[in-house]
Formats: sequence, structure tokens, C-alpha cells
Amino acid sequence: MRMGSKKKPSYRIVVKEKLSKRDGAYLENVGFYNPTPNPAEVRLRMDRIQYWMEKGAQPTDIVRRLINRYGKQAQGEEAASGSSQS
Repeated sequence: MRMGSKKKPSYRIVVKEKLSKRDGAYLENVGFYNPTPNPAEVRLRMDRIQYWMEKGAQPTDIVRRLINRYGKQAQGEEAASGSSQS
């Protein structure tokens, strides 16, 4: 779902029904992607993404690429923060 202003896009990564409009209602917000800064800002809730993919959700090509690239980093950061808190 595209957000932001003209020439400054940011995107919400959402779970939607297949036939719903691009910016229409969605089931759940599972992440955020801002391509403008260098490096790009990406926040993914991998537990929820995994849940929806188990239910049959199919990510778009771009979202699949973001999950592959940044999802592993997000899981590594969660594991590191979880082990340091114990």
C-alpha cells in the first residue's frame, strides 16, 4: 500500500484479499518500507508474515524480495536482543 507524499513514497506491507483495491481495506499491517533514505528503512513483523504465509497468503515479487533480504536480518536482531535481555 503506497503512502507518503508526491515524490517521497513509503509503503505499508499489508495482508489483503486478492480482489481488493490497491489502497483499499486490508486485513493486517505486517511491515513498513521506506526506499528514500540510504540505506532503505525496512521493518517487518516476521512472525505475522510467517503466520499469513502458512494460511496461504502469497507475497508479491517485490515483497518476497524484501522478506528474503531483510527478513533474515530482522530475525537475527530479534534473537540477539532476546538473548541479551535474559
